Amino acid sequence: MTIMKKVMITSKNPVKINAVKIGFEKMFPGEHFEFESVSVPSNVKDQPTSNQETMDGAINRAEHARTSFKNADFWVGIEGGIEKAKSEFEAQKEHEMEAFAWVVIKSNKNQGKLEGKARTGTFFLPKKIVELIEQGKELGEADDIVFGHRNSKQNNGAVGILTGDVITRTTYYSEAVVLALIPFKNSEIY
Repeated sequence: MTIMKKVMITSKNPVKINAVKIGFEKMFPGEHFEFESVSVPSNVKDQPTSNQETMDGAINRAEHARTSFKNADFWVGIEGGIEKAKSEFEAQKEHEMEAFAWVVIKSNKNQGKLEGKARTGTFFLPKKIVELIEQGKELGEADDIVFGHRNSKQNNGAVGILTGDVITRTTYYSEAVVLALIPFKNSEIY
């Protein structure tokens, strides 16, 4: 009899759902998983604007899912964020903005104390997008305006648009899911 483990994904966004599936299947190719997506609050702004706020959003999503949907083996929170990065040259007063995401995975292993966290790679946003974000737009909305897309955050997102899908939003997130699963693949040393 095959044991199927249940994974709760804290998003209805198809990009995040696929990224979680890919990450789990890559890390545990011999295991069987049932994936379910749910909407839970992040308790941060819709557009997190710091590394800490973004990580907090992913942690909060995973924790809300764990307390609300107890019949799972894993709870996965993914939160995309942005942060202004000051230039290393003090003479330049302009700021650049970087984009990234955090993945947090909680499980019922070790009395629920085992947790995995990983951050995606970081890339800098174009000036036009930064200007729109500074006017109060979310990154996805700014992408749609600048590139003439519709609902890009549920498709290829900024990373996909800017790389010509060399890195899609799904692959961008799935690598971080793999990294967040390291403690579960190596639980004897975590």
